[in-house]
Amino acid sequence: MTSISKSSAWKALAGHRGAFDPDSFKHELMDDPRRAEAFRVTLPGLYADYSRHLITAETLALLIRLAEAAGFERLRAELFEGAALNNTEGRAALHTLLRADPKDAPAGLNEQAAQVAASFDRMKSFTQQARSGAYTDVVAIGIGGSHLGPELAVEALAPLKGQMLRVHFLSNVDPMLVARLLAGLNPKRTLALVTSKTFTTQETLANAKAVRAWLASALGEAAMSERFAAVTAAPEKAREFGIAAERVFDFWDWVGGRYSLWSAVGLPIALAHGFDVFRALLTGAARMDRHFREAPLDRNLPVVLGLLGVWYANFWQAASRAVIPYRQDLRLLVPYLQQLEMESLGKSTRRGGETVDYATGPVVWGDTGTNGQHAFFQLLHQGTGFVPVDFIAVLEDGSGNRVQRDMLLANCFAQAEALLRGRSPEEARLAAGGEALAPHKSFPGNRPSTLLLLDRLDAESLGMLIALYEHRTFVQSCIWDINPFDQMGVELGKQLADKVLQALGAGGTAELHDAATRAAVEKARRG
Repeated sequence: MTSISKSSAWKALAGHRGAFDPDSFKHELMDDPRRAEAFRVTLPGLYADYSRHLITAETLALLIRLAEAAGFERLRAELFEGAALNNTEGRAALHTLLRADPKDAPAGLNEQAAQVAASFDRMKSFTQQARSGAYTDVVAIGIGGSHLGPELAVEALAPLKGQMLRVHFLSNVDPMLVARLLAGLNPKRTLALVTSKTFTTQETLANAKAVRAWLASALGEAAMSERFAAVTAAPEKAREFGIAAERVFDFWDWVGGRYSLWSAVGLPIALAHGFDVFRALLTGAARMDRHFREAPLDRNLPVVLGLLGVWYANFWQAASRAVIPYRQDLRLLVPYLQQLEMESLGKSTRRGGETVDYATGPVVWGDTGTNGQHAFFQLLHQGTGFVPVDFIAVLEDGSGNRVQRDMLLANCFAQAEALLRGRSPEEARLAAGGEALAPHKSFPGNRPSTLLLLDRLDAESLGMLIALYEHRTFVQSCIWDINPFDQMGVELGKQLADKVLQALGAGGTAELHDAATRAAVEKARRG
């Protein structure tokens, strides 16, 4: 297949970008009352305004033409129908089936849909049992996709009071983290949940063994059958670890790790908040799935946001995008999106094995507002880089403090305006009271942003938000002709880590080919 960059659609966008004058466009944009209505999508519980982006109706039409040239609609259909879109591993990517209404499941996926239903029945039963009072705490052990999504949801949906089970996530293999976490728990009231797709991940197994040793020292080996559960696509390995078969929950090779929170990997969410909350999360995601499948491309929110990502990465040379949630409960959204987007889109090889000749996979970064305003917003406003921004805010506040809620929203809305508006040299002279400081107080603006407003932060709206970003990522992968469902680049580091680990133990350093690594190992062995 010819590179998309050689298509007439790509060339038309390049010509359009060359004629684009951001300064004159900004004034037209800010003076046009119709624009905010034309460039927004409203869904139940979600309001999305992309009117502050550097686009016109022509830009959007050209981007949709690019999507058509890339075969996007065919690939979208194949995603939902279970085609092997993960072509390097010969697998489907059926995370959407996990949250689909059974009546919406394609006829060819009835067997998989039945497996999902059976898994959820077992999850519900186990959740009810675990929340009956025997446990006060759960240690959820996993890393990457096995913890980022569940931890985001557990924290984002935490009630102000009355949480029945406290869920603690143990991902980093740092022994100090393990020691600090376990020091505050009662082994008699603690359940350990190990999540690993292959049940071979070094960090997860090391942490699981540490927790097992802690529990066994207090309760004895005989009690372990009541203290452990597992979620894995390799149930036999979980049983070898000593976990009872009835406490092992399956998920399947057609569920990628970073797309797996909708499966039994989401068990920590059900344990923390109840199975009904987990179900509501699926309901919200399914609502976004339907919108993604059915809405016209020019009014399809994941499609529009994905195409904007391509517009900036490939035609404005934006190497990164900032995500700023103006809600502390969403502080873990950024690390979640870092894995979702950068592991999915951080590829330099097309599906057929050809090297790409265009940028892919921008860096995703950010922090909560208003904290970020006092940290890195200076760079967003006056730095030399071009960084599009996603602003996310929640209208309903459960604290009852309307004054501070309004202060939070005011900052969010004002920052979006300031990034676009900037400050002209004349305005800077007036603000500075003279010429000397005017250059330091002026900045060009023209920094685009999306505003996503949730009516409230509940399980359904969070499910919609996460699914929105999943599909946004998929859209970009279609345009760039890359596989967003593998992560071959992380394998080399894992393989080398095995050799280094042996060298740090009883082995020698002869097998280590890098002089700097040998020196570091020798230093570590000396203490």
